[in-house]
Amino acid sequence: MPYVSLNPATGEVMQTFPSWDEQRSDIALENAGHAQAAWFRAGFPQRAEAMSRVAKNLQANRDDYAALITQEMGKPLREAHAEVEKSALACDYYARHGADFLADEPVETDASRSYASYQPLGTILAVMPWNFPFWQVFRAAAPALMAGNAMVLKHASNVPRCALAIEEIFRAADLPDHLFTTLMIEAGQVAAVIADPRIHAVTFTGSEPAGRLVAAEAGRNLKKCVLELGGSDPFIVLCDANLDHASSQAVNSRFLNAGQSCIAAKRLILAPEIADDFVLLLKQKVAALKLGDPMKKSTRVGPMARLDLRDELHRQVTDSIAQGARPLLGCEPVAGKGAYYLPSILDHVTPKACAYHEELFGPVAIVIRAKNERDAIKIANDTRFGLGSSLWSCDAVRAERLSRDIDAGCCFINGMVKSDPRLPFGGVKNSGFGRELSYHGIHEFVNIKTVWVKQTSSLCPRLQQPAKHLGLEGRLRKSRGAKKPS
Repeated sequence: MPYVSLNPATGEVMQTFPSWDEQRSDIALENAGHAQAAWFRAGFPQRAEAMSRVAKNLQANRDDYAALITQEMGKPLREAHAEVEKSALACDYYARHGADFLADEPVETDASRSYASYQPLGTILAVMPWNFPFWQVFRAAAPALMAGNAMVLKHASNVPRCALAIEEIFRAADLPDHLFTTLMIEAGQVAAVIADPRIHAVTFTGSEPAGRLVAAEAGRNLKKCVLELGGSDPFIVLCDANLDHASSQAVNSRFLNAGQSCIAAKRLILAPEIADDFVLLLKQKVAALKLGDPMKKSTRVGPMARLDLRDELHRQVTDSIAQGARPLLGCEPVAGKGAYYLPSILDHVTPKACAYHEELFGPVAIVIRAKNERDAIKIANDTRFGLGSSLWSCDAVRAERLSRDIDAGCCFINGMVKSDPRLPFGGVKNSGFGRELSYHGIHEFVNIKTVWVKQTSSLCPRLQQPAKHLGLEGRLRKSRGAKKPS
């Protein structure tokens, strides 16, 4: 089955690419291994210079890359610009800090010298999603490559032009040929690539079911993997929150990228004292969002990435309404060309509705009304996911204290959840395991090697033996001007 680049705003097929056969994939893995060996020997200064060139390329060609992202998966153009800039930031961050993050760490022991050293694992397989087609790749590739690894990418089948553009970006920065390669393979071929002995670890971002398959295959072959899966992030608004600010950020978080973000505010959990006022503000601000052509700067919400994704979202919405949720706004697909769905709100969502339990990956905000503060925390944790979370309160100290009770990989106080190269990113429970970004992310795909050194030259048996003729001991004495023993 070929890769198809299709514009979700118009339904136009822009380009198709044939899938690779096993032989071509085999050659790519072999070449990646050779490139990795040379890349590791190059050392940190040369790798840092190359990663800096990647960052500059991204910045210099931001408009072109952003347009490509928008055309291929429907993200509004201004959001695509931000995605390219963030990708450049990650490359620059690891270029500047990678060597320090992976410097030998001395440890005092009974040895003359002992330390932990960090060495690359080899070739990393990255299986990446379509919703942030540049950022998801660069946030994995920047630390992995800076550590001295190679990377092969299996990107989502609906963003092949983005995948090939990223490969060209690395090539243009004069990284070794084949160090970063896009594998144009089908989903059914991924298991064989994971099992290949030339692959040393796997990083995956995507759905929970697909993540289970990747983890099972990696485990079967005893290979390290990092998983960043779905999320159902709670957005908890306490009774003393600034409602205007919180409602604006709820809209930004939930409807960014047409709601197609793992760390979007999926569940708006409201304290009873402010619920009605918050919902009124929310409805006004969501109704004001401009839905339309993602290439226009004024557009706030573009199409969803595919029609089948829109159909699945609408099924979840209609099921939830049948199960007692109240449609407050939207809750309908848009007729005509493109995979558009109206910005929507479901209010009074309870555990009886599938929207309470399932991740809604699209422009639909769900409102859950808590009985009190402790009930809000209980609802926040009443999910199989644990990626991001946020708390909104004018008492930041109190909110920070409550954050420790939330089961999630991160918690933001009075700010929308986002990934940042300076901070570790990842989840718990069914949102995956392992961490990307920061100091922690670059350590995921290295061999943490213990080196223990005892200086024993004075005890070397050869140096304790009597000299024979002018053997080693005699030569040493002669070189020092010592007299030969009588």
